Amino acid sequence: MKVSEIREMTPVEMDKKLDDLRKELFNLRFQHAVNQLDNPMRIKAVKKDIARIKTVIREQESK
Repeated sequence: MKVSEIREMTPVEMDKKLDDLRKELFNLRFQHAVNQLDNPMRIKAVKKDIARIKTVIREQESK
């Protein structure tokens, strides 16, 4: 997910996407713990997407 895509979202969409990503991260961590994770790099990508969304939300709050 790119920052330009995130900036086009409404605040409600960003909150929903953030919740979805947090749930996905939880599931990925659980799969990693029981050695069923196919792509461990997906954890890193989800973390970065969460950080990007939180950064854009913070930028919009400070304006």
